[in-house]
Amino acid sequence: MCYCYILYSEFLEKYYIGHSCEDLQERLRKHLADHKGFTSKSKDWIIIYFEVFSSKSQAYKREREIKAWKSKVMIQKLINQSEKIEHPDL
Repeated sequence: MCYCYILYSEFLEKYYIGHSCEDLQERLRKHLADHKGFTSKSKDWIIIYFEVFSSKSQAYKREREIKAWKSKVMIQKLINQSEKIEHPDL
């Protein structure tokens, strides 16, 4: 199982869009750990949206699609239209 996911940082007031084929909680832990990259600028990232895909290429395609919007408003609309994430494994 692979995911396209959106993180949100209240401190930065920014979204981060990514994809992964590993457990989402583990991926979030890596984003919050000391590493270089965009998400290292804050330690308050939370998963606010995700989609499930059967392959990494599908998840990556969706990530590129969302990033191509270049619109915070469209990202917020996507999040607001979805059901609130309630997943026992997260």
